[in-house]
Amino acid sequence: MEYTHLGRTGLLVSRLCLGTMNFGPQTDEPDSFAIMDAALDAGLTFFDTANVYGGWGDKPEAHAGWTEEIVGRWFALGGGRREKVVLATKVYNAMRDPLDGPNDAGGYSAYKIRRAVEASLRRLQTDHIELYQMHHIDPHAPWDEVWGAYEDLVSAGKVVYAGSSNFGARHICWAQEAARSRHFLGLVSEQHQYSLLKRQPELEVLPAALEEGLGVIPWSPLCGGLLGGHALDGNGGERSSSAIKNVSDAVRASIEGFHQLAAEAGVPPANLALAWTLANPAVTAPIIGPRTVAQLTALLAVPTITLGADTLAKLDELFPGPGTVGTGADPASRTASAPWAYSW
Repeated sequence: MEYTHLGRTGLLVSRLCLGTMNFGPQTDEPDSFAIMDAALDAGLTFFDTANVYGGWGDKPEAHAGWTEEIVGRWFALGGGRREKVVLATKVYNAMRDPLDGPNDAGGYSAYKIRRAVEASLRRLQTDHIELYQMHHIDPHAPWDEVWGAYEDLVSAGKVVYAGSSNFGARHICWAQEAARSRHFLGLVSEQHQYSLLKRQPELEVLPAALEEGLGVIPWSPLCGGLLGGHALDGNGGERSSSAIKNVSDAVRASIEGFHQLAAEAGVPPANLALAWTLANPAVTAPIIGPRTVAQLTALLAVPTITLGADTLAKLDELFPGPGTVGTGADPASRTASAPWAYSW
C-alpha cells in the first residue's frame, strides 16, 4: 500500500480509504469484521464512516449509528486495531426520527457538535477521532461558533483534525479564512463526490482544495457502481443495475467505451476508474466500499497503477470534463461543458 500526507498536514494516510457505509445494512457484522481485518493486513489504514450510517435499508435492526457501533466492536477486539487506523467520521444529520428536540436536527451548533462527538466516541469505543468531518453545509451556524467548538475538541484531545464534506469552493474558502483569523488550522480535507461521470468539482472545488491545502477524498468514485465491472451485464448489484437503466444513451455509450478501454489495458474497470481519480494531484484517497473481502482484494492494486498520457486522453474523450483543471494529457482540448455526463 502507498501512503501520502492528508492535505497540508504531517499525517500519513493510505491512498485508498475504506468506506464503511455498507456495514450493517448490506454487509453483516462478521463480514464487516473480515473486511476491516483484511484492509488492515494489506496496509489500508484510512477508514471513513459517519454517525448517521446504518439508518437506511429494510432490515428491522437498521438505525443511525449502527455502522459506528460495528466499527467500535471491531476496535474492541484489540490486537492494535484502533492504534493502526486513521479514523474519520462525520457530524451533521439528525440521528433519530422523531427528534428528541429541535436541537437534535441537523447542523453545527456548539451544542450539537459537543453532543454528537461524545455519542460517536461511545459508539466507536475510542477516546479520539483523527478526522472529524462536517457532513454538509449549515448556513445558520457562524464560523466563530463552529471553530470554537472544534478548538475545544482539539484541546481536549477528542478530535485531531477537522474536515468537510459536500462543501462548495466558497464554503471552503470562508471556513479557512475564519480559521486563519483565529490562528486555527481549520479544514485539512474535503470529501466530495468525484468520478469520471461526476467531474464538476474540477471547476472550483478541486482548485480551491489545492489552494487551501486540503486533501480531497472522493466519495462514490465508481458513480454508484456505473463504473464497476458489472454495470452493463446486470450483475453489479441492485444499486448499479438500477442506475444503468436510467442513464442516457450518450452516457451508456461512454460507459461501454470505458469498459472496452479497460479490457484493452488489461485493467478491471473499477480499478481504472479509481486510478483515474488518484492521478489528479488534488486527490488524497478515493473511498472504496467493498461488500466482501474479495471485492476489497481486487481493488488493492489500484495505487500501483500508472495511467499513461494516451489513456488519460482517451478517458477525457469518453467523459469530457467541465473545464480545464484535471489530469488529462491535453487540458486545452477539453470541451467547455458536458451536460450529458450528469443527466442520468
